[in-house]
Amino acid sequence: MDLHLYELCGRDPDLRFSPWVWRTRIALAHKGLPYTPVPWRFTDKEAIAATGQGKVPVLKHGDKWIFDSWDIALYLENTFPDRPSLFGGPVGFAAAQLIRGWADRLVPTIAPLAVLPVWTLLNDKDQAYFRETREARFGKPLEDVCGDTQVRIDAVTAALAPMRDMLAHQSFIGGDTPLYTDHMVFGGLQWLHSVSRVTLFQDGDPTADWFERMLDAYDGAARKAKTCADAA
Repeated sequence: MDLHLYELCGRDPDLRFSPWVWRTRIALAHKGLPYTPVPWRFTDKEAIAATGQGKVPVLKHGDKWIFDSWDIALYLENTFPDRPSLFGGPVGFAAAQLIRGWADRLVPTIAPLAVLPVWTLLNDKDQAYFRETREARFGKPLEDVCGDTQVRIDAVTAALAPMRDMLAHQSFIGGDTPLYTDHMVFGGLQWLHSVSRVTLFQDGDPTADWFERMLDAYDGAARKAKTCADAA
């Protein structure tokens, strides 16, 4: 199918950790679409210059370049309608637009827990770029971004409260099976899982059970991915 996905990686090219790329990786698995992964680092801007911007995910399909995880999801849904739907119909698509905004806002809540671990996994060139850009964004040294780890964990678990209530009654946000609504939320949590050993969930938390189901979904596509624990 000539699909190539540019995926953010660290010093180890097999360690892929972007929350936005994870949305696309799981969407491709959901659609059952084979693709060629292309390791990409923060300073590899030239490799995706054809998109006119400098971030991943970027999907190259033949001579087409598509970027932004949401736009990629729409492209996959429209280009491969014979494959399982990412949204499950018009009602599911409407719900996905609501979840999209919430999931996008979840990423900055997770970020303070992830930024310093991400920095430790980068090569020298990317470390310099990441420190400069993220310290400008947060207005403080990377080492000071997280602060009290437990306070940050509590903020994430509080943000997940509406989903936790839902998952007490169903297996996935999408119902009996995962949809792109699940992929979007999972992307941020898988980001943290990939780069850090911090424990977000307590025993008995429905969100923890959902996360395990997402790791195992699509023949364990996420479960098989390399994490910082494997790289240690």
